[in-house]
Amino acid sequence: MIHSLFLINASGDIFLEKHWKSVVSRSVCDYFFEAQERASEAENVPPVISTPHHYLLSVYRHKIFFVAVIQTEVPPLFVIEFLHRVVDTFQDYFGVCSEVMIKDNVVVVYEVLEEMLDNGFPLATESNILKELIKPPTILRTVVNTITGSTNVGDQLPTGQLSVVPWRRTGVKYTNNEAYFDVIEEIDAIIDKSGSTITAEIQGVIDACVKLTGMPDLTLSFMNPRLLDDVSFHPCVRFKRWESERILSFIPPDGNFRLLSYHVSAQNLVAIPVYVKHNINFRDSSSLGRFEITVGPKQTMGKTVEGVMVTSQMPKGVLNMSLTPSQGTHIFDPVTKGSFFSFLSVRFIRSRASGNTASATWKGGDTALFMSLLPIGSVGRTHGTNSGNTIHDMLLRNITGKIRSSCLCSP
Repeated sequence: MIHSLFLINASGDIFLEKHWKSVVSRSVCDYFFEAQERASEAENVPPVISTPHHYLLSVYRHKIFFVAVIQTEVPPLFVIEFLHRVVDTFQDYFGVCSEVMIKDNVVVVYEVLEEMLDNGFPLATESNILKELIKPPTILRTVVNTITGSTNVGDQLPTGQLSVVPWRRTGVKYTNNEAYFDVIEEIDAIIDKSGSTITAEIQGVIDACVKLTGMPDLTLSFMNPRLLDDVSFHPCVRFKRWESERILSFIPPDGNFRLLSYHVSAQNLVAIPVYVKHNINFRDSSSLGRFEITVGPKQTMGKTVEGVMVTSQMPKGVLNMSLTPSQGTHIFDPVTKGSFFSFLSVRFIRSRASGNTASATWKGGDTALFMSLLPIGSVGRTHGTNSGNTIHDMLLRNITGKIRSSCLCSP
């Protein structure tokens, strides 16, 4: 299966490697570096690279490439999904997955990777199980380990590893029972010059934070579950009940986990909570131009749009820009050619960007909006039982979203 794992930063340096079978030379990454040089952006590096003797499968997250090396053909999505699980585990352990954090906790990183794979095959990937095997690092535990020479490896096997629900440990107790669900959606939309939506589709996930005593059994229902396509569930979800009733029934893991991911196709009506209008024009016989973008809220079930950030990717020919937003903060990055606007709330925002370009051509670009919708409680309800006590109305905590709109316009 997986022979080796290499972690590569944005500068192309290998700062960590782990081998489960025979040691694979770092020179195998030269094929990856060649593909990285040919790619216009880091996200455009091919996820699967074939070499004479190996296959390189990679994911790019948090400005780090996680490159897995295999020698035989395997389902590529299986390996890619495992790499994403590695990143999520690091983020759960350390709070943030970055090069500095990984280097500061390199011993814990190697211990976790050793438990996640057995001879190159995935073994323990659930966060609850891993945290019982390898204790998360804390300041006190680090000091004690330094003095006593001990490690973060647990003394006992996980209590839930041999049960029918291996994703949840036994003996969980909390003073206050609570559960939170976050809906995170990314809308890919094409918006014309007048602000009308031509097409839009949604990629979404539901992240949960469950802190309940005992062995709770929860159900989560949606107002319109038929809109959800290509649904991917956590192993705790009872799939047969979803197929028959379109209801999520599950015994949740303890702590943070991803309950499901889903897709809403363009055939369904996607209501965008904000409108975006843009206008681009150039002066005659001049390299000077102006890009104007207007963002405003729509009346979408009374939800308040907060924490808005607008990013607009300028062409490579743009040399410099002068930004004048009507509110909020702004910045232009001359290296990435990206302009960024940040606002606490959306009422009516108009931003003008005047710039000097090397040539008066516009090849199109993407405008991305990040936002939160608060409050929210109409998407679904959660009901469950827990040791004889009924848990009602654990509603969705908030919705955070990203809208990426492609501009269809000409100067």
